[in-house]
Amino acid sequence: MDVHKKNVVACRLTQDSDHQPVVEVRTYTTLTPDLLRLSDWLRAGEVTHVAIESTGVYWQPVYNLLEAEFTMLLVNPRHFKNVPGRKTDVKDAQWLAELLQVGLLKASFVPPAPQRQLRELVGYRTTLIGERANLCNRLQKLLEGANIKLASVATDVLGVSGRSMLEALVAGERDPAELAQGRLRNKKALLEQALTGRFTDTQGFI
Repeated sequence: MDVHKKNVVACRLTQDSDHQPVVEVRTYTTLTPDLLRLSDWLRAGEVTHVAIESTGVYWQPVYNLLEAEFTMLLVNPRHFKNVPGRKTDVKDAQWLAELLQVGLLKASFVPPAPQRQLRELVGYRTTLIGERANLCNRLQKLLEGANIKLASVATDVLGVSGRSMLEALVAGERDPAELAQGRLRNKKALLEQALTGRFTDTQGFI
């Protein structure tokens, strides 16, 4: 299969009643109903093994849908595209099928579905943590620009007390030190000085 963002070109190699090779090529969209029709077409031809090109992330939904019914081989394009004259999607799909038929494809390792799902969750969480850190740094920079020195007094600017005071600043209050909680209340006098700055409505909006 030659996989793209919007479509999949599939080549099915079978044999007729006289054991002669039959080559059929069809193009399907990557929408789920069409991928299900692709699966039905492969099953109707008694296909057992499917080779799929590892193009970006586009191979993933196709692989996920077919792996329950077929033996899947994910193939790096560099391992089979260095052949002159084979430049179209149809020829790529047919060439891939022919290589698969004679056992000349090297499959890339694909973890089992539960492990892939765990990787996706961990990867997404890692991205969110990175984005949160970046946003925290931007917030600190904005506060410094307004000469709000909350970070010099509070250990965690985005803790319960810090959030309450920042929300008060955004709401227009200019002396939110009263909102400090816990041990931070012991630093009220210092907080009042740290929260005295030039905090504008524009900075509050940001």
